[in-house]
Amino acid sequence: MSIRELTPEQARGRQREGVLLIDVREAHERAGGMAEGALGIAKDELLADPARHLPDADREVMLICQSGKRSGDAAATLAEVGYARLASVTGGTVAWRVQGLPLVQPLLDASDRDFYDRYSRHLLLSQVGEAGQRRLQQARVLVLGAGGLGAPAGFYLAAAGVGHLRIVDDDVVERSNLHRQIVHTEAAVGMPKVDSARDRLQALNPQIAVEAIRERVTSDNIDALMQGVDVVLDGSDNFPLRYLLNDACIKHAKPLVYAAIERFDGQVSVFDAGRQRGQAPCYRCLFPEPPPPEFAPNCSEAGVLGVLPGLAGVMQATEVLKLLLDIGEPLTGRLLRFDALQMRFRETRITADPACPVCASGVPFPGYIDYAAFCSQHA
Repeated sequence: MSIRELTPEQARGRQREGVLLIDVREAHERAGGMAEGALGIAKDELLADPARHLPDADREVMLICQSGKRSGDAAATLAEVGYARLASVTGGTVAWRVQGLPLVQPLLDASDRDFYDRYSRHLLLSQVGEAGQRRLQQARVLVLGAGGLGAPAGFYLAAAGVGHLRIVDDDVVERSNLHRQIVHTEAAVGMPKVDSARDRLQALNPQIAVEAIRERVTSDNIDALMQGVDVVLDGSDNFPLRYLLNDACIKHAKPLVYAAIERFDGQVSVFDAGRQRGQAPCYRCLFPEPPPPEFAPNCSEAGVLGVLPGLAGVMQATEVLKLLLDIGEPLTGRLLRFDALQMRFRETRITADPACPVCASGVPFPGYIDYAAFCSQHA
């Protein structure tokens, strides 16, 4: 059957006569304003159990959404199960607002109001929605390093609403950091990086927790640092720490989001061998041993374009969010390299090494080693 359509003014008139108006948008959409007097019931909730919400199938009901599409679809579905006196509001809440009809905001506590306002653009994405955003709210991410990579990645993870960031770094802010480590300011020079990062990230999003740990990461404390986290973001700048993080993530079965930068070039990948033994590669599968120092100088030796860690760090944050939300295709088994001077990207496939001493299927975790000695020996 065809569904009767009403203009917002007609619907308002019928509402004054006692006809029930139901807003079938999601709660986060209704938080921005809904037709005065409307009852808020999300479309999926209404259609899952119509009799619970509308026990009288002969009652006259009008449905409204954002633009009129969802309300029309919902009315058609209700008609199929026996509801006969249905109407949909043409143009939805958008048209209701344009015509100057009264809108109200539903009563929400301060935390819910902040949640719906702050993440409104995430909530519109079907791949995120309220359930996904709540998942981010419960997530815990370990960020190793509050420097060039950790700074931009931390900013975007905080802004995205990742509920708990554990940031570990033992360094202090220097003026030479400021051209690329954007989480820090001139006023923070001389301050521990983790304290500076915590203050800036919580100023951006006071609803998250930032755990600042001023320690050098070693084999002695890595297990404690890994406790309770969902994903590890590698913002390190040296090979011993990268190998340690790799091994710890395999031991604890956590995904590792990796990046490295030099001069004008960068690379990003996801190593998830801990959860996918024998299928996904680890960092050692890519680099069984560290390259000679002349082929991998650090930023203090070779220099780096200030925006380069921003590019890599934002890609890392993107991969972290995809992993937490379980959406898209992570960079697992793929190394994405980019040349900022030419703005060219190249992807290389990485396969799991069946003879890897740490991540091969069936191989027990061998324990941590002296990573500085391991890297020095091969260098």
